[in-house]
Amino acid sequence: MGTQLNLVENNLHEVSVDNKRMLFHIPSSSLFQLDEVTGQVIDQLRQQSDLTDRQLQQRLESQYSPDVIKETLRELLSMEIVSDGRPLTPEIGVKHVESFPLNTLVLNVNTGCNLSCTYCYKEDLDKPSAGKKMTFDTAKSSIEMLIKESPDETRYNLVLFGGEPLSHLPLIRQVVEYAEQRFGELGKLVDFTMTTNATLLNETTIDFLAKHRFGLSVSMDGPQAIHDRNRITVGGQGTYAVVAAKARMLLERYRSRPVGARVTLTRGTTDVIRIWDHLFNDLGFAEVGFAPVTSGDISDFNLTDAELVEVFANMKKLGAHYLEEALAHRNIGFSNMHQLLTDIHEGSKKALPCGAGVAMLAVDHSGGLNLCHRFTGSDLPLFGTVETGIDREGLSGFLDQRLDRTNTGCSSCRIRNLCSGGCYHESYARYEDPTMPVYHYCDLLRDWIDFGIDVYTRIRAQNPAFFDVYITPRKA
Repeated sequence: MGTQLNLVENNLHEVSVDNKRMLFHIPSSSLFQLDEVTGQVIDQLRQQSDLTDRQLQQRLESQYSPDVIKETLRELLSMEIVSDGRPLTPEIGVKHVESFPLNTLVLNVNTGCNLSCTYCYKEDLDKPSAGKKMTFDTAKSSIEMLIKESPDETRYNLVLFGGEPLSHLPLIRQVVEYAEQRFGELGKLVDFTMTTNATLLNETTIDFLAKHRFGLSVSMDGPQAIHDRNRITVGGQGTYAVVAAKARMLLERYRSRPVGARVTLTRGTTDVIRIWDHLFNDLGFAEVGFAPVTSGDISDFNLTDAELVEVFANMKKLGAHYLEEALAHRNIGFSNMHQLLTDIHEGSKKALPCGAGVAMLAVDHSGGLNLCHRFTGSDLPLFGTVETGIDREGLSGFLDQRLDRTNTGCSSCRIRNLCSGGCYHESYARYEDPTMPVYHYCDLLRDWIDFGIDVYTRIRAQNPAFFDVYITPRKA
């Protein structure tokens, strides 16, 4: 009678690109072009769910040899796109986190900020005069905790964060000096990263940051009319003129690493292309990335459902321009598209949405260990301190809840291993539960990833060198 076969629809997703059948293998996040025989096997199993291997052979034997059909079935069975009744491999092998290969620490060096951006998510944000500054002893203990908890890492990253981190530049200088000496003694490498509003930059500071090869990102929302809507001083004045001047100075002087711009999209702001054009073409940022606000603590700044649809539509328009330029071997620095293509190119498979709690923790000004920089000052319990180390039991328990996809929409979603339920802080802000997946724009995200598969396939077919020149080096 033969062995009954079934198509495992939960493990595959098809996207048509120029009449090519592209198969996205969901468990591995891998992309393949279906050849004719594989496509026909899948079609036959879709038409009749209880076919046996012998019946399948009989249906296709006039077109393909038995060996070709058998080999195709072996490949599909090994990928678990087709099942012969044997138990399927658990998609996420890790159901419990016990080790924490910590390589990144976010140091919240000052809760104070010289701006008063209306949409800021920071729950511990203070005015400049009330800012709580991290001491060098706390920063030093943070570095020692990182080394003690993860002695086997070869490269570490210290993220200097705020408030506005440059408002505590003396500490940053101390941290850099100590970290380079300490990690150097151990034969380890250390990188430094910072997001800044740019207002406190000067030539001396820029040269210091360049000397130590900081990875820099500037918070800037676009042309003056858009930027000044929310990014204002404590006194309520727009900051575009100052930020643009400082950004131009930075971009002209800084040569250590590419500098990116981070854009926050809030209610009433959906013109992705206009913002990108200004920041990339007029100011000269190497990359421009967009963060839509949908679950902010102040609901008045959240994009409406209709605006979120418009944002994704505009991101796809910019993505179409990205594709056009990529085929001409030019890079337009659209970070969201870069990241999506990187995930597809590398076959990214995430059991958790990001490295928070596993490879990264955030240290608040007093030394408490937070899940990430978004949670400093929140009501979410700490996961240890820099003096006592990681609360492994508490952190494991938290992560286990997100790893368990039972009875969630993530268990059968085709992008489950690229999204993994979405940002913890979005869930916290929207549902008051950071372990709950974010559901409110799943359809838009699925469509965005389908669009990315289309773009990836076209670039791969017509200009594969683009990936070697513009995508792969981003990791380095």
